[in-house]
This record gives sequence, structure tokens and C-alpha cells, in this order.
Amino acid sequence: MKVLVTGADGFIGSHLAEELVRRGHSVRALAIYTSLGTRGWLDHADPALVGDMEIVTGDVRDSQCMLDLAQGCDAILHLAALIAIPYSYRAPESYIDTNVKGTLNVLKAAMSAGYRHVVHTSTSEVYGTAQHVPIDENHPLNAQSPYAATKVAADQLALSFHRSFELPVTVVRPFNTYGPRQSTRAVIPTIITQLAAGQSQITLGSLQPTRDFTHVSDTVEGFISAMESQAAVGGVVNLGSGFEASIGDTARIIAELMGSKATVMEDSKRLRPKASEVERLLADTRRAQELIGWKPRYGHADGFKEGLKHTIAWFSDPANLARYRVGEYVI
Repeated sequence: MKVLVTGADGFIGSHLAEELVRRGHSVRALAIYTSLGTRGWLDHADPALVGDMEIVTGDVRDSQCMLDLAQGCDAILHLAALIAIPYSYRAPESYIDTNVKGTLNVLKAAMSAGYRHVVHTSTSEVYGTAQHVPIDENHPLNAQSPYAATKVAADQLALSFHRSFELPVTVVRPFNTYGPRQSTRAVIPTIITQLAAGQSQITLGSLQPTRDFTHVSDTVEGFISAMESQAAVGGVVNLGSGFEASIGDTARIIAELMGSKATVMEDSKRLRPKASEVERLLADTRRAQELIGWKPRYGHADGFKEGLKHTIAWFSDPANLARYRVGEYVI
């Protein structure tokens, strides 16, 4: 298939673009334009795989750009988004422009290209703090941050295009993805990079919330399974590990795996506003298993530790660690 991947320069997108090439797909990888000519994580991905991609720079906020890039593609995997929750408190309008208007441009482009299948990226943050666990796709939506609100809007916009115009849309809802290349705005890279740098005390936000951490390779597999299936068109599928751990316990697990006795401290500037913190997330992934044949390779407690070992090895490589400002609060 000829596949357009928006956000291919990002953490998940770069892994996804690589895996699509490995499987023989033709990839048009969209990276956001910068005057430096950089292409995000694609600049540090496998050169052999990147060499087989058609890498283009542009912006999902530009409707004509998306109309042009969608032509000739069989599917669009839409990952481009602003995702940092703290930054959404500071600049919420930019999240509307990218996450909502950008998604509208992708959907319109898919229609113009011949009603191509769109796999749209959601987030577990749209559920807010769990009202029941595990969280299935019928769980109420409760946006607790401007970021989450724009993702709810984008999800509903994508599904409305299926209902209104019969556009083939599948919404994939990953729970907290982790792995190589992730920004230290996320908690697992924050922990690993501080420990890898030899710090005896690491600083985090709230330690009590729980998360369902999903290895990036499982998330990538979920996207491809959704793209290759028609069974979930018009609906939503969760991608999660089926295992939850608190932030504090996650820090202790990582420290144990890295042989560190570092202490963990809460940093007030890393805390979300009280009513904005999502306290608990745990995925029900039965629908993904039933409709697209997906289940996590790194599921449950043992799988989480295996995924962490792989992630720790990548971040502990001095060349990779040097790309991060260790200990600095990144929003």
C-alpha cells in the first residue's frame, strides 16, 4: 500500500514509518517544516529504512498541503498533533489549530483522494480519570485538560465524517506509549535519563496516579492492524497493556532494573492543576483483539519490565542520552 503518515517525525510516527517500510509498504512520511531542514526522529532512524521513504515537509494546518499529499495514497495514518499536556495550559489555541483543524484538513484530503482509509490517533486522556476499570471504548469522555478536549473534538470530527460521508475512519486510542525516542515530557524517559546520568535524586510530578504503559512496538502493531482491517471502521479501539502501575512504582521498578538507589521527589512545578490530573488509567483491549486481531506483546507486569529493559538500553546509550537535557522540566 501507499501510506501517508502524518507526524512521521515524532516518537510513535518514526517507529511506525520504519515498520511500514519493513513490511513492504510505500511510505510518504510527513515531517513538519523547519528552517533548519530537520526531520525530527527520522534524522536518527535506520538510514536504510529512511532511504526507502518519501519524506516531505509540510503542516497539517495547511489544507492545500494535505490535499496535495493525500493524492495517490491508499491510507492515511494520522498522528500529527500537539500532545504535551502542560503546554496546552499555556497555548490552547495552538492545540485547536493543529489537533482539530489539522484533523479536519486530513479528513477532507482523504475524501478528495478517493475516500481513503484514515486511521486517526486518539489518546486515553479523553477518558479522564477512570470511572470504571478496565476502561472500555464506551467509557464516558471527560477531558481534564485543553489537550484532551481538542482530542475529543478531533475524534468526534473523524467519526462524524464516517457517519456523514461514509469516509472509512478508524480511531485508535493508545494508552500511555513509551519506548526509544520519546520526549522527556513523558514520565518514563524522565526517570530513565535522570538515573542514566547518575543522579542520586530524581524529580517527578505526582507519584500517585496510575497509568497503563504500552510499549511503542505494540502501539505500532495496533496502527498497522487497524489499517489492514475493515472490521473497526467507524469505531474506536483501545491499545493498552492491560496492566497499571503508579508513577511512584514505575520509578521504583526502573531504579531496580538500573541498579540505582536514587530517591524520588515530587516537584511542585511538574504537578498538574488538581482537577486536571488523570488519576487512573487501565485499558480494556478486548475490542482490539476481536476486531483487528491485536494484543500486546509487552502486556501485563512481566511484559512491562521487558519493555522497560529495552527502553533503558536505548536511553543509556551515551549518544542517545546526549540528545536530552537531563533533569530539565520539559513541558
